[in-house]
Amino acid sequence: MFAYAHTKGLKSILWFEPERVTRGSWLYEKHPEWLLSLEKKDWRLLNLGNPEAWKWLVDHVDKLITKQGIDVYRNDFNMAPLEYWRAHDGEDRQGITEIRYVTGFLAFWDELRRRHPNLLIDTCSSGARRRDIETLRRSVPFWRSDYVLDPASQQGQTYGMAFWFTLFGNGVRTTDPYTFSSVAACPIINCNWDVRKNLDFALLRRLTEQWRKISSYYLGDYYPLTPYSLEPDAWIAWQFDSPETGEGMVQAFRRQENSFESGRFKLRGLDPAAQYKVRHLNGGGEVEETGRALMEKGISVLIEDQPGAAVLTYKQVKRLGVSRS
Repeated sequence: MFAYAHTKGLKSILWFEPERVTRGSWLYEKHPEWLLSLEKKDWRLLNLGNPEAWKWLVDHVDKLITKQGIDVYRNDFNMAPLEYWRAHDGEDRQGITEIRYVTGFLAFWDELRRRHPNLLIDTCSSGARRRDIETLRRSVPFWRSDYVLDPASQQGQTYGMAFWFTLFGNGVRTTDPYTFSSVAACPIINCNWDVRKNLDFALLRRLTEQWRKISSYYLGDYYPLTPYSLEPDAWIAWQFDSPETGEGMVQAFRRQENSFESGRFKLRGLDPAAQYKVRHLNGGGEVEETGRALMEKGISVLIEDQPGAAVLTYKQVKRLGVSRS
């Protein structure tokens, strides 16, 4: 299957959960000395602080990646390890098992990447809960949360996460434009539509095409343009700016109980002496403004739908009488 995908220019991803060991499995039966256990718990934890267990896991996963031609390794983890770690340390040694485990876990990923320099790692841990600095240095959460239903929550996730790291993904399975814009507000989307159902494919093409036009901007500088809120009567908006190219975008959301059709937002990070062309992707045409005007007076955004979403893109076209190519 993966070989066929490669002939079509596609890459493959395979979902692993190597740390949680279940009753009756090969590890459970053959190597209990590699496992951390707790009374009254069926699950065991593969102890990555154990050199033998660590070597077996590295070699096992390496062999699968090589044989199957896996391009993306997805690491899930659906258990709470802290009580397992603590149960295996004396009162005067608390933290030792945890330290050895975590360093072993990071070394496991490092060794996979050493053996497979082009390997990508997707960190998934009961909804991408592993987001510490060292994990994010080595991986990307293609699925940022298991909570993917409510539009306001999706807006809130982008608003907060964009302060801390750039690259994260989400799953899209809706055909409602407002919900789609809320869920797809990130640089990676996983399309989960059931094509066996009666879908509006023309609408899906329009929605995904608009996402493609703006997706690269999520990798730029981030500026929130409103306070954070999950309230149903709020507007929420942000700006992503690419200073290297003089381009960027603004996304704004009018929630279902908000009574105001328009909002004005002062942009940030622009060149005050430059001229910018601003395009309303949801209708409204194009305007040209100076960076100074966009930052001091702001840009007006009209959203007639309740709830509704709007996207504006901008591009620097000239500065001090010099055209920008």
